[in-house]
Amino acid sequence: MKVMLRKLGDVYEIYVPKKDLEEKVVEMEKETLWGGWIKIANGWTFAMPDMPVDTKLPITVEARKLSGDDD
Repeated sequence: MKVMLRKLGDVYEIYVPKKDLEEKVVEMEKETLWGGWIKIANGWTFAMPDMPVDTKLPITVEARKLSGDDD
């Protein structure tokens, strides 16, 4: 699923255009955003692609939804 990521201060936010959903990232598997899972404020979890640590934000990437509602 395509998602857009940005950083505001120390907080990452994710936007899911397909769902018109914007949420804060509340938990990350790794110190960086890339290559692990992230959890957003509504409880959804996404597997993030491997990207260089210095990847410029905002960026749109393909992330795999691991948990959350089924639609």
